[in-house]
Amino acid sequence: MDVLLANPRGFCAGVERAIEIVERALEAHGAPIYVRHEIVHNKYVVDDLRRKGAVFVEELAEVPAGSTVIFSAHGVSKAVRAEAEARGLRVFDATCPLVTKVHVEVAKMLREGYEIVMIGHRGHPEAEGTMGQSKDRMHLVETVEGVAGLPVGGAEKLAYVTQTTLSVDDAERIVAALKRRFPKIRGPKKDDICYATQNRQDAVKFMAPRCDVVIVVGSPNSSNSNRLREVAENMGVEAYMVDSADELRPEWIEGKARIGVTAGASAPEVLVNALIERLQELGAKNVRPLQGTAEHVTFALPRALAKTR
Repeated sequence: MDVLLANPRGFCAGVERAIEIVERALEAHGAPIYVRHEIVHNKYVVDDLRRKGAVFVEELAEVPAGSTVIFSAHGVSKAVRAEAEARGLRVFDATCPLVTKVHVEVAKMLREGYEIVMIGHRGHPEAEGTMGQSKDRMHLVETVEGVAGLPVGGAEKLAYVTQTTLSVDDAERIVAALKRRFPKIRGPKKDDICYATQNRQDAVKFMAPRCDVVIVVGSPNSSNSNRLREVAENMGVEAYMVDSADELRPEWIEGKARIGVTAGASAPEVLVNALIERLQELGAKNVRPLQGTAEHVTFALPRALAKTR
């Protein structure tokens, strides 16, 4: 039994930046540091930061007056920002710059009089944050079928944006459906799906045909990790997602010659290494990294934290 490693996999620049913001805030200001929502969607990362003194909350009402709060990598609505300011909270913004780019696009489109369709997953914090950039003129669509029900038939000016962690293929199908119903709909100047999401999906598309089964390392609430599993499944390959090596079931790989391994953008490499060790215990002999797109993207830290080390 051989193991093929997708490349790239694991942490992206936005996730690395978000985690470093929490760690630097803890060093500079001491525990507790409050984080609105999970900083990134990975249990191992969240538990590690919690041990260091981070306190994760869902609402700002849970944050004591005068405290420091960090907005997660997924971004927040204008209402959340206004609430933090009104309460006098010290804020460090860990929103991924690529999510911020979408928020800027939305603001520009709204100023120009457009109604906006967001392609995304209802209830996901990134979708909620982007939808929350305006109290009206925003519409969410999750599927091709949902396009027919959008209540914007009479809109003279219509545009769309997307959640950054979608399946590239799913997003393309929904965009095509939007263009069929609204031929004049305007899209963003540049694709909103982030480079890391696309690269990791492309890596799975390259790896999956060479494998009998694909294992994705990622937490259940990680959108981009779930999309990696779906990409493999859509190519006709068995695929499973595990939060840790302990969740790997031997029957998934029994009788398989090649196991593909990848990790979502919020999953650290330590979890991949633990999975490989578990596969080796179960009989894997060779571990081979595949060729893939090299990533050299970095994002600057907030100025107030950039000088703390």
